[in-house]
Amino acid sequence: MLAVGKHLMGEVEGRILQMTTAMGGGVGLTNQELCGALSSGALLIGAIHGRTSPEEDDSTCAQLAAKYREKFLQAFGATKCQEIRDSGYGSGGIRPCSELVERAAGILLDVLY
Repeated sequence: MLAVGKHLMGEVEGRILQMTTAMGGGVGLTNQELCGALSSGALLIGAIHGRTSPEEDDSTCAQLAAKYREKFLQAFGATKCQEIRDSGYGSGGIRPCSELVERAAGILLDVLY
């Protein structure tokens, strides 16, 4: 997802990289929570369309994040890391996260464009 961030925003600031590092592998490589590709995509949507003050309208950001989640769920059948890994993304057997991230990046770009 870092490549998508660089594509959409140019150079990604170091602090953002630090903040998102723990999201991988279902939070801290535990495989127990939200897929890192889904959470990172939502963070990128926020970085691009999020509000900078409480008074700003956040509906566009919320709608895009919800759309990304829905398309992600349709593609992978789950949003939780371990459930996605166990499903083998619909083909049986655990597949590498790199394949999932590549597919999730395409979904994110489709949502944003």
